[in-house]
Amino acid sequence: MNIKTIQPYNLVIFGAKGDLACRKLIPSLYQLEKCNYLHKDTKIIGVGRANWNDNYYTQITFQILKKFIKTDIDIQYWKIFKYRLSFCNLDVLEIKEFNQLKNIINQTKNTNIYYFAMPPSTFGNICTGLGKIKLNTEPNRIIVEKPIGISLQSSKIINNQLGKYFKENQIFRIDHYLGKETILNLLALRFANTLFYNNWDNSIIDHVKITVSETVGIEGRWGYFDQIGQTRDMVQNHLLQILSIIAMSPPKNLHANSIRREKIKVLKSLRKIDISNIHQNTIRGQYSSGIINGQLAPSYLDESGANKNSSTETFVEILVYIDNKRWKGIPFYLKTGKRLLHKKSEIIIYFKKIPIQLFNQKNHDKTLNKLKIKLQPNESIEMTFLNKIPNLNSEYTLKNTKLNFNYSDSFKNKNIYDAYDRLLLESMRNNQSLFVCREEIEASWKWIDSIIDAWSYYGIKPILYPSGTTGPKLPKHTS
Repeated sequence: MNIKTIQPYNLVIFGAKGDLACRKLIPSLYQLEKCNYLHKDTKIIGVGRANWNDNYYTQITFQILKKFIKTDIDIQYWKIFKYRLSFCNLDVLEIKEFNQLKNIINQTKNTNIYYFAMPPSTFGNICTGLGKIKLNTEPNRIIVEKPIGISLQSSKIINNQLGKYFKENQIFRIDHYLGKETILNLLALRFANTLFYNNWDNSIIDHVKITVSETVGIEGRWGYFDQIGQTRDMVQNHLLQILSIIAMSPPKNLHANSIRREKIKVLKSLRKIDISNIHQNTIRGQYSSGIINGQLAPSYLDESGANKNSSTETFVEILVYIDNKRWKGIPFYLKTGKRLLHKKSEIIIYFKKIPIQLFNQKNHDKTLNKLKIKLQPNESIEMTFLNKIPNLNSEYTLKNTKLNFNYSDSFKNKNIYDAYDRLLLESMRNNQSLFVCREEIEASWKWIDSIIDAWSYYGIKPILYPSGTTGPKLPKHTS
């Protein structure tokens, strides 16, 4: 890439002291520096409530990089990177203080990208402050983290606050799963290969499982998580995005509007889950104590700061049907939870059995052909099929065999970039195709709200499952 195609920006990070900025944003900007993707005049402005000067922020940033990047700091690039840094001591609740930020920004002629690495409750104040100093006009833009709100109604309130000061094309709603290499490859896998393009519907596919499981618990976020729960935090936020990419019809092109249009069609075709089918289509759980990696892990209710009466779910599995021509009758299973047996994010496509039985019944009952797409760890694509075992028997003996494409093996000299590396770069390119539009957000919340309302209607409590297990089981499906 020619670096001159990226213009200079002021990358303004609201919440510069927070976990997201330290763990993800600063390391990703440093990686873009090393790859020569930052214009020589680009500035990085940290915003937070702290009596720091630029020199101290530079020292803090160096310590952040030492802690969170996997390799040693390259001094050559650090010398360039550190001169981009400046700090603004600003309380976003005090609108008059935004003039301090204006003074820093006005030292350049750069376009501004504002990253809201703060709770959504602060978004309205930040937008008001930027509007007050007249730094909200195009081509300036904002990046906001999902989930936006905890329901359709709260999401609309936040989006209205954003929309009061920024146009829709200025708003980049980030879901870091959309920046993962394996998710991006889904489009290539589906739409660049005849094998999958022609075999991706209810005539060939039997069912689909999307799983995001974690071995960790709340990690000190009990107060936040207990207000959200796993369904809002992971299903609305990530799994529905993955589902929409798997199930979407071919877009007209790879432009943002074309891709979003097809994803929205999927989200609006999700069969409603409400009081009529909530028991058959969902199961929610909460982890109890158990063994993780040989260590005793406490229950959710015994975590630091826990409310002993909490009924928030740390696990959920949902049976989803998409009521359109392509997917009618095909079950999709969305499963996610904390303190489970394995850490993994994967998509498994199960293909239907062939209608004839040339081989004996024992062989016919073997595992279905399946396509496994591993998002993490060890990004890969794995195809399982039946193969004859070499022997001199007159009867065929079949065995499941795997074809494996592994990113690290196939692209030894290529970096597998972090999702935030890519998404920050795409925001600078003004490319919205990897970001989520308002209509997608609201379609997702409308569907999720119906599930949560049905749980509330029946007073459905989460089932306890021991830490270190696979969680509770969903009833067998019926279409």
